[in-house]
Amino acid sequence: MKLYFRDNFFNAGVTEIVNEEKEHAGEVDLRSLFGSGLDVYDGGGRKAYSGGFPLLSGKWSVSGPSGDECGVLRARMSFLTKRFEYEAYGRGEYEITAGAFSREYQITEADGSMAASFSRVNGFFEASAYCLDNYADAVDAYEWVAVILGMHEIQKRRRNAQNTI
Repeated sequence: MKLYFRDNFFNAGVTEIVNEEKEHAGEVDLRSLFGSGLDVYDGGGRKAYSGGFPLLSGKWSVSGPSGDECGVLRARMSFLTKRFEYEAYGRGEYEITAGAFSREYQITEADGSMAASFSRVNGFFEASAYCLDNYADAVDAYEWVAVILGMHEIQKRRRNAQNTI
């Protein structure tokens, strides 16, 4: 299933998730202008996942609809590649990689098989927009939306930290 979704420049507000036919498939609620938490809703308007940084942490925590943490995303040091790891509790570990200047990412399982892929599909002066293609069942597409936007938040934090030095 392919899903298209985006971030907002100001990290606040609701954005729509659409499928390949441009039909409504859910929403992302970017909860705060000053924080970086979000909620992902499915096509029926039910809260599917939440994401955010735990207090004083650089890791992105993903929670299910009941509020129980179901996974954690962390950045990995890498030379000339963008690399992240998502640990889906009880369902496996996934590596998210892309070339240094690439807009296309692969999500692979521990055995090297492809679980999902996504790419940035926006222009230069627009908010980040993504196209997700999910191939596996262990992690559903809405959970990947929370993970991908978390990855984007980690990258923004890194850029902001570099700009303050």
